[in-house]
Amino acid sequence: MDYKIIEKPAFDVLGTARRFTTANGENYIKIPQFWTEFNQSTDSEVLFKLNNGKPGPVTGGDCLGVCFNYSGMDEFSYGIAVEKIGDTIPIGFEVIHIPAATWAIFDVIGSMPDAMRDANKRIYGEWLPSSGYEHTGTADFELYFPGDVNNPDYHTQIWVPVKKK
Repeated sequence: MDYKIIEKPAFDVLGTARRFTTANGENYIKIPQFWTEFNQSTDSEVLFKLNNGKPGPVTGGDCLGVCFNYSGMDEFSYGIAVEKIGDTIPIGFEVIHIPAATWAIFDVIGSMPDAMRDANKRIYGEWLPSSGYEHTGTADFELYFPGDVNNPDYHTQIWVPVKKK
């Protein structure tokens, strides 16, 4: 798998989150449902207007799907978020802190959610165990760019915080 390793400073994101489990692949079913519900709500309009359509200053993306607050590796919180710019925190949203980290960044090409699911399985099932790196246990995320998420050429990224084994 192609990837790059970079260092980034700490930053905060602002979004809405729910708890999920990986048991029986539930996360691969329920997280896309969460996105659908969110995109059909007025919360999506509020969140995406906060940055005036500008990409995040740390990641360069429009929107993030953040996995954090792990209980082991089978239960976690997942937030739909944007990089926090300014002090505004609308009602119903929370701040999620992303610590400074060394990141393994993977480009993902394909329509969502299938391309994201397949890439995650390869990263955590194949790449991470044989890479010489391990997950730091802090938040990781999907980084979304503008475009049609249903397009087979849609581009996004997965950012995994890593340290040498």
